[in-house]
Amino acid sequence: MLKDLVALTKPRIIRLNLIAAFGGYWVASRWEIDLWGLLWMLLGSALTMASACVFNNYLDRDFDTKMERTRDRALPQGRMKPQAVLLYAIVLGVVGSCVLFVLVNELAGWLGLLGIFVYVVIYTMWLKRNSTWSTSIGGISGAMPPVIGYCAVTGEVDMGAWIMFALLFLWQPAHFWSLAIRRVEEYRAAGFPLLPVVKGITRTKWQMLPYIVLLVPASVLLYTYGYVGIYFLVLSVALSIVWLVHTVAGFRAKNDDKWAKTNFIISINYLMIMFLTMILDTNRIVG
Repeated sequence: MLKDLVALTKPRIIRLNLIAAFGGYWVASRWEIDLWGLLWMLLGSALTMASACVFNNYLDRDFDTKMERTRDRALPQGRMKPQAVLLYAIVLGVVGSCVLFVLVNELAGWLGLLGIFVYVVIYTMWLKRNSTWSTSIGGISGAMPPVIGYCAVTGEVDMGAWIMFALLFLWQPAHFWSLAIRRVEEYRAAGFPLLPVVKGITRTKWQMLPYIVLLVPASVLLYTYGYVGIYFLVLSVALSIVWLVHTVAGFRAKNDDKWAKTNFIISINYLMIMFLTMILDTNRIVG
């Protein structure tokens, strides 16, 4: 039971997003850390993200039976009742939102609710079942963690918050489409109209390119506005170029599955290295 409760929250997704949330908080604080503020932000963010993921499991339970990757989950296997999972999602969302509203700030709370709404209603209930735009628009929810972290310190949406949003929003499509290419036949069988299912793998590769390219100016802006130093700028641009070169090489790939697996791994490492460097190279408060 405990294992299933944890799995329903998609802990790997939460772990990656908490790194992003921590990065956003650290950049905004500029090394002047309020430890309790940081901990409450991370807890509230984790709970709201977990809520959205559990809602996703609840709503996708019928589709999950059709995919090898998901058919062993608790709901498709009948190890948990749908009503219990729905209650679990609601409780996580309420507690997480209360933590953000009461113990962080009102803006962080509203951003957490926005993330849940976009992921559950716009992405899971609507676009994922009806449009190839699901990945791009759904990326709004995935871009919330670093913005929540940043706004937990500033209490306002300024240029830094928008840059944080851009970095995660632009990262997600190429990351997810790499996985979707590997699982394209499973998604086709399940009836999800993802881009590689509807438009094909080659079109999906083309679609990845502008998102990866735009990561470069987003990184430059973070440096230009004085949030980070030169080490972040150089490394983030270099990583973007590596990812872009590998994506372009995909047009000549003889084995799309092997190429997509490597591209997916590059995307994961890009995110972790970029945020780690961002944290270490955050500019301190002067004076």
